Amino acid sequence: MVSVMTSDREIIEGCARHERKAQRLLYQKYSGKLMGLCLRYAANRAEAEDILQESFIKIYFAIRNFSGSGSFEGWLKKITVNTAITHYHANLKFRHYVEIDEYVGSETESISFVENLFTAEELMNVLNELPGGYRIVFNLYAVEGYMHKEIADMLGIDTGTSKSQYSRARALIREKLEKLGRTKGRYR
Repeated sequence: MVSVMTSDREIIEGCARHERKAQRLLYQKYSGKLMGLCLRYAANRAEAEDILQESFIKIYFAIRNFSGSGSFEGWLKKITVNTAITHYHANLKFRHYVEIDEYVGSETESISFVENLFTAEELMNVLNELPGGYRIVFNLYAVEGYMHKEIADMLGIDTGTSKSQYSRARALIREKLEKLGRTKGRYR
């Protein structure tokens, strides 16, 4: 049995031997961060939990392949992002489709948002209201730091489509935040 595991290396080795204690420690250590990642890609909490569960299953089976070079947390996040994208593609037929033309917005409008104007929950709600494709492209580009070419390759779309969806996502986010700000009376 595994002794008290403290380092990632010990947890990785225990998981590679399929030790439940090591798997539990890995889950306890990283599930919070990975759940936050899943919430950015999912339409709701239940979907995020499904993605998280699928991610950990993949992680447990692939952990032997972790080379030890690079960040272990980065490796976990990459698996989770890829799982979220796979989940999105697998469930596309069940999603409500929205015409892109419905969301043509002006990128030139500028409203000065007060710093820390919105709560994390309000911002998460705005992101979750985006159509799935917009949300994924926005997260991959703005949050994860992928380039549009990489996003296009990952999602099987054109680079121009990635750029367009990102631009439209930004416009939608701006529009939704403006409405929320007016509703809450939060502008300077």
